[in-house]
Amino acid sequence: MQLLRQFNFFKKCFYIVFVLFVWQYPALAYIDPGTGSMLFSVVVGISATLFFLFNSLVIKLKTLFFSQKDLCKNTIPFVIYSEGRQYFNVFKPVLDEFEKRQIPLVFYTSSQDDPFFKCHYEYVKGEYIGKNFEAYLKLAFLKADVCLMTTPGLDVFQLKRSKYTKYYCHIFHAVTSSLVYRLFSLDYYDAVLCDAEFQIPMIREIERKRNLPPKDLVVTGCTYMDLLSQRLESLPNKNGDFNILVAPSWGENAILKKYGAELLDILADSSWNIVIRPHPQSSIVETDIIESLQKRYENNKNVSWNFDVDNFEILSKADILISDFSGIIFDYAFLFERPFIYVNQEMNKEIYDMSDLDEEPWRYKAIKEIGTELTKDNFKDIISIIKNMSQNEEILSAIQRAKSIAWQKQGQSAKNVADYLIEKQKELSKC
Repeated sequence: MQLLRQFNFFKKCFYIVFVLFVWQYPALAYIDPGTGSMLFSVVVGISATLFFLFNSLVIKLKTLFFSQKDLCKNTIPFVIYSEGRQYFNVFKPVLDEFEKRQIPLVFYTSSQDDPFFKCHYEYVKGEYIGKNFEAYLKLAFLKADVCLMTTPGLDVFQLKRSKYTKYYCHIFHAVTSSLVYRLFSLDYYDAVLCDAEFQIPMIREIERKRNLPPKDLVVTGCTYMDLLSQRLESLPNKNGDFNILVAPSWGENAILKKYGAELLDILADSSWNIVIRPHPQSSIVETDIIESLQKRYENNKNVSWNFDVDNFEILSKADILISDFSGIIFDYAFLFERPFIYVNQEMNKEIYDMSDLDEEPWRYKAIKEIGTELTKDNFKDIISIIKNMSQNEEILSAIQRAKSIAWQKQGQSAKNVADYLIEKQKELSKC
């Protein structure tokens, strides 16, 4: 027993020292292979190897004194990890469902101001686990039956699978988003909870081409869209002003980086209200672009900026949305059934999972039917384009058809997700 206590003490010391050493280094809050840290991957790999070596020895010693049932007692049945408060809408319906069923669940978040902490749950417990390396390290040693996340790139760079977590489930945070993730984003998940049937063949094609074991693919519906749709009933009547929302993605091929003032100058010179809402990641990695554009339009009274975590209110006020390949275009079209303009869908697909598909993903076919394309050549005509499309009945009908394909099992997602996780945990909990 003395030897066992010494090993446990050493393990805890190692964990604490390593956290103190690595958590200070900066990292991007948005996890994906394109922005991941190779250095952290190596460090965590080495630390995990050492940790597992010591832990394996400890486990062997424990088995001499405890039954197998006793060794399973510290395993958490259900864990949800959220990398930021902006994803709370994805998880809240699931948390509510577990609370309603009086089933304990642990919610880990990397946001100290996560809306979760304003909720009053009895059976759902929450914890802030730090950001960046501090969070990744804790998750690398997570001991759970089932872990649900919306973070892509599991086991690719920073976010490592824990040897002690039995099953990882991915849930989407944007309708139609599956193949717009960076390369290998879903490869190492055990299950993917899909918004609709159309996502399944594409994921299966990726698995075949990469010789991956088949994941469990289940259509559960879209949790955050179900939650947002409930809020439509409480919306106030829209005022008479005509509002244009510019809400791009981020990166080299996104609107702010690729076009910036070239497009925004034309809009700023119009008589309409222009609201620019950068992607949350732009506020982290493209601050120079944002600051430059803010200064450029500081004297334009019709131009404003929006950085709210919750985009529902600003979307509800927009008569027209202008975006690029961001998933926000589908949120806007499906929730409010209003038209949108898309710019520059011709991005570099080689860094995305869609690059392994033989056919064009469904979302790109749908965009051409439910949106209006704006190219660099017709920037000068954007005012007339907006006027002509704002009441286009054909586009509105196309939006309704696309919505029925991409957002299935509406209003049932929370129940479906909870049912799946609970049944899966029952299978896995038999130690």
